[in-house]
Amino acid sequence: MRKKLYIMRHGQTLFNEKHKIQGASDSPLTELGIEQATMAKEYFDKENIQFQSLYSSTQERASDTLEIICPNRPYTRLKGLKEWNFGLFEAENEMLNPPHKEGETSYGDFFVAYGGESSVDVQKRMSKTLLNVMNTDDAETILAVSHGGAMFMFIQDWLPIKSVQRIKFSNCCILEFEYEDGQFKFLDVINPTEK
Repeated sequence: MRKKLYIMRHGQTLFNEKHKIQGASDSPLTELGIEQATMAKEYFDKENIQFQSLYSSTQERASDTLEIICPNRPYTRLKGLKEWNFGLFEAENEMLNPPHKEGETSYGDFFVAYGGESSVDVQKRMSKTLLNVMNTDDAETILAVSHGGAMFMFIQDWLPIKSVQRIKFSNCCILEFEYEDGQFKFLDVINPTEK
């Protein structure tokens, strides 16, 4: 059975605004973040995209975003959709992120030495979680709210890196996939906050 998955990033948070590293730690949506989530809701409403099932990361910024998009609807929170854990780098200034080496597409194992996750760990966790959702949920159209780093690693399982690097993972960006026979097919990226 062919299904649709929309996976989107949460709205802007206080840590985003302050340029803090935000992975396993959490911070609330800003007024702009709430406005961005509202714009995403308006996009889905305008396009008449109806979700039969809803999923969110267990982190507040993701679940709050989902509750704005689909108010008063039940949803499932999954730890597998959480953001990358950056270990001791959590809540530090983004300037402390290591630079990417030439030819690399992520931070590799850098954060493991500081109590965080490797890029491969994040990718496996996201893919396992979303494959499980798509294989066990009978819904035809599913929304999952997650995080920029986690989404960046997930999509690399299904799309060449040169194509991934062209995607802007802005707050409330939406990645549209088709799913059939155990395979995700990337269809589009939508940035409803950029008019």
